[in-house]
Amino acid sequence: MKTEVFIPCFIDQLFPDTAFNTVKLLEKAGCEVSYNPEQTCCGQPAFNAGFWDEAKTVGRKFLDGFAEDSVIVTPSASCTGMVKNYYNDLFTNTTVHNHCRAVQGNIFELSDFLVNIIHFDNFGAELDGRAVYHDSCSALRECKIKDEPRQLLSKVLGLELVELKQGDTCCGFGGTFAVKFDAISAAMAQQKVDFAMEAGADYIISTDASCLMHLQSYIDKNNLTIKTMHLADVLANGWGNV
Repeated sequence: MKTEVFIPCFIDQLFPDTAFNTVKLLEKAGCEVSYNPEQTCCGQPAFNAGFWDEAKTVGRKFLDGFAEDSVIVTPSASCTGMVKNYYNDLFTNTTVHNHCRAVQGNIFELSDFLVNIIHFDNFGAELDGRAVYHDSCSALRECKIKDEPRQLLSKVLGLELVELKQGDTCCGFGGTFAVKFDAISAAMAQQKVDFAMEAGADYIISTDASCLMHLQSYIDKNNLTIKTMHLADVLANGWGNV
């Protein structure tokens, strides 16, 4: 299958290895992958901050970057949720209405695409240790993704996956929420990390790099040994760097 990848600005700027691993996973799964280097952002930061005109400008650039029949895969449930759900607020009954609807139907978060579209779930990945999976708000509530990442992680050799207490609660990031309500945000991160450590986890894994950055910041500040990993990096571990 021919696919295009959308690499969120967050991952492009801060976690480029996750972007490269996403491409490696898709290629190993048999996809022909292309990447438009002119892509930037889906517009979510501006949209969440209330700057809808600016979000529409950025979102229009996103839409212009993909053909109506493009199959788009992204390592971010957050961006997927933005396009699928909130582009309706920006582009309904506009000149790009039909193009927008086509793109909305063709964009997939990575684990959803692998498990439900091309039915490929075993990459021969290896990671020794115990892990918990964090259900990001965007994945669970906006994209209805729950079992797919767990199915993929169950095939990782050496990895013991245990359920996280209150795993479906927010990590506290929430974009600008972490800036406007930093004390509450930090407390939510602490609770999430505490539960992971109570479970004896070596790793916290998720579909969203933004959640993981937030949690890793708390971990680093408190000199804890637990680590965060994006799902794509886990699935590429043990073979993707060869």
